Amino acid sequence: MPNLEWAGKAEAVQAAKGAPYRLLVADERLSYGDLSLGNAIVQGDNLDALKSLLPYYAGRVRCVYIDPPYNTHSAFEHYDDSVEHSTWLSLMYPRLELLREFLAEDGSIWISIDDREYASLKLICDEIFGLDCFVSNISWQRNYSARHDSKGIVNEVEHILVYSRKPDWQPNKLPRTAEMNKKYKNPDNDTRLWRTDNAYAPNALTHQGMVYAIQHPFTGEMLYPSLSSCWRYQQSDMLAIMRGWCEYELKDLHDEAKRAEICGVSPEEVRPGVMGIVLSRSLEESRKQAQAVYKRGQWPKFFFTKGGKGGIARKTYLDSVGDVPPTNFWPYAEVGHTDEAKKEILKLFEGKAPFATPKPERLLRRVIALATNPGDFVLDSFLGSGTTAAVAQKMGRQYIGVEIGEHATTHVVPRMKKVVDGEAGGISKEENWTGGGGFVFYRLGEALFVEDGSLQKGAPFYALAAHIWHAETDTAYVGCKDEKTASGAIGEGRPLYGHVGESSFLGEHKGVGYYLLYNGVLGDKRPQGGNVLTRKVLRMLPPYDGPKIIFGESCRIQDEGLKELKITFRQTPSAVKR
Repeated sequence: MPNLEWAGKAEAVQAAKGAPYRLLVADERLSYGDLSLGNAIVQGDNLDALKSLLPYYAGRVRCVYIDPPYNTHSAFEHYDDSVEHSTWLSLMYPRLELLREFLAEDGSIWISIDDREYASLKLICDEIFGLDCFVSNISWQRNYSARHDSKGIVNEVEHILVYSRKPDWQPNKLPRTAEMNKKYKNPDNDTRLWRTDNAYAPNALTHQGMVYAIQHPFTGEMLYPSLSSCWRYQQSDMLAIMRGWCEYELKDLHDEAKRAEICGVSPEEVRPGVMGIVLSRSLEESRKQAQAVYKRGQWPKFFFTKGGKGGIARKTYLDSVGDVPPTNFWPYAEVGHTDEAKKEILKLFEGKAPFATPKPERLLRRVIALATNPGDFVLDSFLGSGTTAAVAQKMGRQYIGVEIGEHATTHVVPRMKKVVDGEAGGISKEENWTGGGGFVFYRLGEALFVEDGSLQKGAPFYALAAHIWHAETDTAYVGCKDEKTASGAIGEGRPLYGHVGESSFLGEHKGVGYYLLYNGVLGDKRPQGGNVLTRKVLRMLPPYDGPKIIFGESCRIQDEGLKELKITFRQTPSAVKR
């Protein structure tokens, strides 16, 4: 698979590893509503923010949606969207690397982009996510009319590139629309709505036992599937269905040549002994019975068109088809267009349009509906005006949004407060949204580790615990499972600034128990009290019957004792992985 090269790629590949883990500092003044739901809005550079959020959300996000700057060489008020090509690639590469780590096993990432950088973005996504995890290139019809003064070929669509964390990922299906259901009628007074469908299925060669003649009860003609096709059901089922018209029986028609032609083999190679479904009585008697059924209505599942004189067709019932799979073309009539998005923004921000290229709420509704279920996490690290967070909130999902500019406070927060209060625009009517929920607003604080490798003074317990847990297990820290001292991490029912009840037992992973002695977690606030592993301290720890890894300032238990107790001791901060 070819990889894309550009000036500065080597540095971009290492950028995610070099980004610091920074403390997340909650601002109670800008947080709003129910703060226990795990919804987070983070202000700051999204590379540092993603690195800092990873210990809490790694492998937990079902859907990442981002709408990054398109590098169109036109400066936007809130984004530098005129950076040089290689700089844009170097900006995107490490962020995509980190975003991949957030995805759950059944997660997916959706990236809006236009023609200018689509090809390059596709190549770096193939490299990061893997070509076998490419799902689709969706074309969103962003305009509902072309300007007459446009030059060249008018671009009516933008791209949404979709990748999954694992191969063979399947999206949710879309609910049926009233327009789709109009095709289903009831011309024969059946008990269920249905539409006419093909009587045949493909792959005659591999289903030769389903290739045979059915005698027409009105004309007497022997009906066969079309070339390379077979009947849709086993012969026993088809015989039972046809007996709903008149009396039928199986008979050897010695029609190997005809069946061979349909299957694409010679008569000597076709499956022997496959009999036809033929009329048991004379054509006249059979026609009389079939006409009575036709007149009565409620025809069998396979019926004859044109008043009984046409070919054979199949009923497909509305209540059996279910929802529909999505396609890679999304017309504006279904998901909105740019003008709709601008009107939504104008309504939200008192007639001002602070963002030049917002996305309509209906577009994000489609993405989130296909990629998630209620309660799942949605992440947007280019949050912009907050559309992803607003739609996720209205759809009953949890969300994490990252935005670097001041409009995180001037636009995203006011918008999300309106949503919590029951804002009625966008998709609110379709989702029956009347308000609720809430979010915690964070800013990026100091790095967890300072340049000399020591811990940031005053770093809270949960920050170091989350970092150690993620570094050791490559999973998200969601708090210990000890019933007496159970704690929660960001995104697990408790906001960071309200984090209480920490436990020295971080949890169990693959048969190993992890502990952290730090910041007087055992209640002893003396300089070394509780942070130094001694036999007395060991007796105070929540029990775990198995191998243990214990992080602390120092250890007073000899090596032989540690081995006997199945303990691996690691000194903080020097032995903490970065």
